[in-house]
Amino acid sequence: MSFDTTSRNSNLPLIGWMREYLDGLGVPYRLSHDASGERANLHVIIGTPGPGGIALSGHVDTVPIDGQAWSSDPFQLRAENGRLVGRGAADMKGFVACCLAAVPRFQSAKLRRPIHLFISYDEEVDCAGARRLIVDLAESGQSPALCIVGEPTSMQPILGHKGRIAVDVKVRGLAGHSSVPSRGVNAVHAAAEAVAWIAAEQRRFGVEGPFVPGFDPPYTTVHVGMLSGGTILNIIPELAKFRMEWRVVPGDDVQAALGRLRKHVATAIEPRMHAVDPSTGFTITVADWLPGLSLDPDHELASLVRQLTGSNSTGYVSYGTEAGLYQDAGIPSIVCGPGDIAQAHTPDEWILASELDACDAFLARLAIQQAA
Repeated sequence: MSFDTTSRNSNLPLIGWMREYLDGLGVPYRLSHDASGERANLHVIIGTPGPGGIALSGHVDTVPIDGQAWSSDPFQLRAENGRLVGRGAADMKGFVACCLAAVPRFQSAKLRRPIHLFISYDEEVDCAGARRLIVDLAESGQSPALCIVGEPTSMQPILGHKGRIAVDVKVRGLAGHSSVPSRGVNAVHAAAEAVAWIAAEQRRFGVEGPFVPGFDPPYTTVHVGMLSGGTILNIIPELAKFRMEWRVVPGDDVQAALGRLRKHVATAIEPRMHAVDPSTGFTITVADWLPGLSLDPDHELASLVRQLTGSNSTGYVSYGTEAGLYQDAGIPSIVCGPGDIAQAHTPDEWILASELDACDAFLARLAIQQAA
């Protein structure tokens, strides 16, 4: 049995299969849907329902396989030389599978506090599933006290990750014949000036910081990932657009960074555009944001996960997770799960079977630790 849960697809077939599994075990759960009704979160509660306890969180949507060269069907899991190969094996259906397999163990453990499972949609797009789930937690009054997000970390506890903000920038110029550039406003040129400033900001971050040890790189980064504009060569481009992002270390102010871009555009680029035509200029819109994560190394959750993994070390990562959203909602969170992030989103994505074994052992120890 397999399910293609690429983010553009409905995840309801997989959620339906999970519901049948949980119904067979007599485990209660809550559903929360997106506006279309085609995607759902599953909030599973093992033990006495109510607030408190610990959550294990994983998303089941995956990135597309388009343009990737897979050696077999990406949506049929296969075993090969100690690896399990398939889209989402590492990021992060392996962790979700371990959690579901652990449900009978959790049931028999006579838990003193509930164990929750958060299974979410659209993490790979904008974390809309986690945002919707957080609303449902507030409505239900069944929010856990702590959360472990099982993104692939090779079962090493991760205390922090960078925040992220994605921004869409649209530039409106004035079309005209390219032989008389002074009679138009070149939107591509204006966009390129802004992009050059952004590139300079990236270099400045690398020199001036702020610096937070443990991250790679240990400072905020900014870059432009998509850029387009113009129609044909002999027309002054009327429109251009680009998409950019900041990945921000804890303690840095992303709104201040965005404010610097707005100020530069308004003072250094737009005045020359408006001198030709006042209707020209920039539109800067926040497309998506994800708060960073920062857990105190001495927090009880950090101590618990170090104990359960047997690891004396903790780390930080530059990619974002749903953990930042849960922390922002008042649920202290940590990231720890099987697999290596280097395998995520790749063709022939894989996870070591031994990593899943280690996760199973981790969850077994959690059951004992949470038992009455």
